[in-house]
Formats: sequence, structure tokens, C-alpha cells
Amino acid sequence: MTVTEATPAAASKGRWISDWNPDDPGFWESRGKRVARRNLIFSILAEHLGFTLWTVWSIVAVKLGAFKFSTDQLFWLVSLPNLVGSTLRLPYTFAPAKFGGRNWTVVSALLLLIPAGLLAVAVSDPGTPYWVFLLIAATAGVGGGNFASSMANITYFYPERKQGWALGLNAAGGNIGVSSVQLFMPLVIAGFGLAAAGLFWVPFILLAAVGAFFCMDNLTTARASVREQLKITRRAQTWLMSFLYIGTFGSFIGYTTAFPLLIKSQFPEHAGSVGWAFLGALVGSLIRPLGGRLSDRLGGARVTLWNFGAMGVAVALVGAGVVTHNFAFFFVSYLVLVALTGVGNGSTYRMIPAIFRAKALTGVDAGDQAAREAAIATGKRDSSAAIGIISAVGAFGGFFINRGFGTSIAATGGAGAALAAFAAFYIICGALTWFCYLRTVGVRLAPSLAAARV
Repeated sequence: MTVTEATPAAASKGRWISDWNPDDPGFWESRGKRVARRNLIFSILAEHLGFTLWTVWSIVAVKLGAFKFSTDQLFWLVSLPNLVGSTLRLPYTFAPAKFGGRNWTVVSALLLLIPAGLLAVAVSDPGTPYWVFLLIAATAGVGGGNFASSMANITYFYPERKQGWALGLNAAGGNIGVSSVQLFMPLVIAGFGLAAAGLFWVPFILLAAVGAFFCMDNLTTARASVREQLKITRRAQTWLMSFLYIGTFGSFIGYTTAFPLLIKSQFPEHAGSVGWAFLGALVGSLIRPLGGRLSDRLGGARVTLWNFGAMGVAVALVGAGVVTHNFAFFFVSYLVLVALTGVGNGSTYRMIPAIFRAKALTGVDAGDQAAREAAIATGKRDSSAAIGIISAVGAFGGFFINRGFGTSIAATGGAGAALAAFAAFYIICGALTWFCYLRTVGVRLAPSLAAARV
């Protein structure tokens, strides 16, 4: 038996699969598809909860009126989990290859109990000092790390031709955790108090850990040493895509977590509308698979280029809404902006496996099937390692956006300066995408990618 699925032997080996070849159509249809789908489902569940705990402070911060913190201090509570989570994505990237995807999913899910419990402790004591709030908010960063390990793991389960859709679904299932927090937490807090914002998630965390333990698998083909994976940091493509991902995912996590506080600070007369902030994360999450599917058909670089242009326009519209103090115009423009970040998330993630597959196949004889298979396997390992690093660097955008808003409001009283800086950044991202991946004269930094559907 090649796929050790739900058998006594598999259980004794910790559910390790030793023979995995999803790019073989026969293998995929007979065995691979079923196993991959099951792992994807439980990966999404664990990653979803990671996002809920990572971004729960976006709502908790709005409800801390009794603690008399300034707007800038509240933006620090929202941005600090982004900073820590982005940093943790680096070690989380390498964990599935080191310990096994299923094993690490169990561990990373259980780690979410720490921020959930500490949050409940902090808000239950009216004398809790601000610096303690900062430390506890920082622990929520463990939820941000889950994304990197989940995406790196799922990359191995799906064939290259389906990775845009699969990675899009996995990411969307996690991203929508932001929406879950912003939709349900105001209701939970209103009914049971601020401490419930942490305690509410405990049963679901335990469910995710148990589900991963019994229903997920480890792949021996995904095993690699940290030193081997770190070689990917020497590739220019890793850092190019990291920069672009700051503009897509960094924008998504930054805008969605900043949305409630931005409404409260810029439109205080509409503070009651904070409960509708969940729509931003919901739209941005649900549309992400569409970005992946469009990229499967049109090429990730083309979709990414046009999307950055649209994001620049959307930022200008948001700024116009702030300047004219037109809440309805601001709100709708903001939803469009977040939706575009979701499309960009899907398109940039579709570019990554295509880029590293093309690089690995450079110079390989098309008629040498064994060499091609070895090169494709190398490309997958490189792509998995790169995805984690790219997601880590990209997530720092969430910190920069929240700090940008906080600094802009503290210095000028408004968000206009921050929005102008964001628009300029998207222009740079669009220019970089065109220069490196779409010029008809060839790709100077990676000539082998000229024919790849990146």
C-alpha cells in the first residue's frame, strides 16, 4: 500500500505517507485527490482559528474605552500582533518539513490557547497596565504564524495545475477568520463581556487540534532540513515576490484589522457602524480564490499588474471619502479596496509555484522524464520554502499599515497622509511586476520565466 491512509500501520507510523505523486494523473484520481481534500479541510479549520486569534484585538481595542487609551495606543495593540505574527512565520515555514504537516498543525493549533487565555485575564482586571496589554497582544502573533506553515504544507498535496485554486481556498478559509472575529465578537462581548473574546475560541481550538491529529497526514516527500530550505533566501525571486506580497496580503491584513478603529476615529458619529467592518474581511477572503483561478487562466503576473493599478485608484477613493467626510462613500470604497487585496493575494500566490517550477526546469531536457520529475520535485520544495518566507515578509505590511494610520492620525488628525503613502507604494509594486515578469523583451532578472504562466 502506497498511501498509508487510516490503517493500523499508518497510525503506528504517525500517519506518514511515503509515496506521493499528485502530478501523476492516475495517482491523483485514484488516491491523491481524496487524501489532499481531507488534509485541506482540516488545514483550513486550524488556519481559520489562527487568523481569529491573530486579529481578535482589532475588535477588542475598540471596546477598551474604560481603560482610557489614546487612539495611537489602540493602533499599537492592533499592529503588534501583526509584527509578531509576521516574524513567527519564518520558523513556522520550516516546521512542516521538519516535524510533519499533520504534527505541526496539532501543535500550532494548541498554541492558540495562550493568547485566548491571556486576553481573558487582561480585560478582567480594570487595573491592568498598558504594557501588560502590549505583551498579551503580542502573544496573539502565534496565530499569524499558522498561515505560513499551512500554506507550505498544502503546496505538497496538490498538483501544480491545481495549486492556484487549492492555495486560494486554503488562504481564503484562513483569511475569513478576520471576518469571523469582527462579526461575532461584538455580539459575544455584548452578551458575555470582554473576557469572552478569548474564552469563546477555546472549544474550537481543541476541536481543530483533535481533528488534525486524527484526520491529517505527514508527507515524507516534504521533509527537508532547515539549512536546505534556507537556500531559497539566496534567490532574487524570493525577495521580489516578498515585496509584492507586502502590497497584497500585507494590505489585506492591515486594512481589515485597521477598519474598526479607522471608522471610530475618523467617523465617530458612525461608531455604531463598527459592527459592519466584518464585511471588508469577508469580501477580501471570499474573492481570494477568484484571484487564483483568474491567474490559472490568464497568468498571475498579468492579474497582479492590473490589480495594483486598481488598488491605487481605490486608495484615492478612500482618501476622498475621508477628506469629504462622506461615510457611505468611504465605506464602499474601503470594501472595494479590501476586495482588490484579496484578488492580489490569489494572483501573487499563483505566481510563486510557477516561478520556481520554471526555474527548476531551466536547462532540463524535455525528453528526459526522470530529470524532469526530479526538477519538478525540486521546484516544489523551493516553492514551499519560498511561500513561507514570502508570507512572512508580506505580513509585515499589516504592521506598517496600522502604524501608518496611527502615526498619521496622531500627527495630522486624519488618515490622508498614510493613504497617499500607500498609493505610492502600489505604483512601485505595479512597476516592479511589469519590469520583472511582463516585459516583452524578456525578463532580465529571470530569463527562464519569460515563457512561464506566472
